[in-house]
Amino acid sequence: MALATSLVASPPCLQWRRRPTANFLPLQRRRSLSIKAIADPFVLELAEKLEESVLQNPKSTKTLSTLREKCTQEALSSKWPSAKDEPFRFTDLKFLKEATIQVASQEETENLDSNSLDQSLDAKSQRVVLIDGVLNKSLSHTAGLPDGVFAGSLSSLPETFSLPPLENDCGDLFSSLNGIGTRDLGIIFVPEGLKVEQPLYIVYFSRQGSDLQSEIWVSNPRLVVVLGKGAELNIVEEFRGGEKRSYWTNSVLQVNLEEEAKLFHSFVQLQKPGAVHIKWTFVQQGTSSSYNLVETSTGGRLNRHNLQIQQLGPDTVTELSTFHLAGENQIQDLHSKIILDHPRGYSRQLHKCIVTHSSGHAVFDGNVKVNRYAQLTDAGQLSRSLLMAPRATVNVKPNLQIVANDVKCSHGAAISDLDEDQLFYFLARGVDAQTARNALVFSFGAEVMERIFDKDLRRRVENDVRELLAAEGAIR
Repeated sequence: MALATSLVASPPCLQWRRRPTANFLPLQRRRSLSIKAIADPFVLELAEKLEESVLQNPKSTKTLSTLREKCTQEALSSKWPSAKDEPFRFTDLKFLKEATIQVASQEETENLDSNSLDQSLDAKSQRVVLIDGVLNKSLSHTAGLPDGVFAGSLSSLPETFSLPPLENDCGDLFSSLNGIGTRDLGIIFVPEGLKVEQPLYIVYFSRQGSDLQSEIWVSNPRLVVVLGKGAELNIVEEFRGGEKRSYWTNSVLQVNLEEEAKLFHSFVQLQKPGAVHIKWTFVQQGTSSSYNLVETSTGGRLNRHNLQIQQLGPDTVTELSTFHLAGENQIQDLHSKIILDHPRGYSRQLHKCIVTHSSGHAVFDGNVKVNRYAQLTDAGQLSRSLLMAPRATVNVKPNLQIVANDVKCSHGAAISDLDEDQLFYFLARGVDAQTARNALVFSFGAEVMERIFDKDLRRRVENDVRELLAAEGAIR
């Protein structure tokens, strides 16, 4: 890696001299450019692999090229995060750096049988299916969507449609790596005033992987959701994987809600036990818009969700409900940030987590920032964690920053085992100890799961949680 050697001794600044005829240049060709940066050799090697994989993509557009160049600059000026970095103080990523990272290839996926994804793909459902980060037309089903709604890939987007700026400035290294490695964008657009009655399913399936923990295959799906003024939509994101246990889904979702738009968002993460799931969700809310997220995450060796929400006008409504289940050798991590800049904003956040094994680990870092002009804001945040085994670990950091002086805000956190008073309540009414314990443990997460809009999906998630709790001995 001659390029890496030449970068290590340079000062930490990054400058580019762009050739007028090139929108996007491979890293190998940048040897002749004036690059002054301290680049992490591992990040540089990973960026090279991602860049080489997308250069073979004939669907590359000017929009993607611009995104990739921007993200490449950001990635090369970043180091691989460690425990010394505050956002990753409790989330160890050393195993990823020690593994051999392979990029999911562009093998043909159009002929895949839906049985390989699971029976949950109902032929009548409105859905968009992404295999290893690329939209699969044969498995997607969007013909029944109302006129004017677009659900497809960037490469098939009509020229008359203009995308909003692609977010990445407030992300981190992983959103930058996604921008470098994404092979095509998924686009969902609902025009002004249109209300889509049926939920739209977004199924992410990781097909390529390895049986070796030392070899991890990465895919980089990226989805953009745009709702016009007064539009309404219900989307369900579901992440799953194939038989191979070792893979990494590094995804980004960007949501733009215009005035009075409403988005109901269900996010279900059911990855394999050896998988890595890192997700960025960027949400921008216009005046009087509403965003409602219900998240359940039970799979993966590592699950980290970075969630950033910013209001662009007054009278916005934001509601976030999250349930995480951390079992043996699992890390469940939620980092959220809600930025309130305008008057009369309303936000509620509920985070709940069960850690069932002594090697399980949960992390919650929730930041609500009420800035100077966000008067009459009503914001609440609550985190509750249930530890079911000795040495089970949870790190919780609720954070409420208030600059405005006329607000109603609250936040709190609780970490405990089962409440003995609640157990006694059941026992005093003739319910045996094990039945009472089962009811209390499951109902702890059911408060979030029951908010999933789709009944079939809710039932599948509840069954999955019951099976995992029973496997860990938390219930019988």
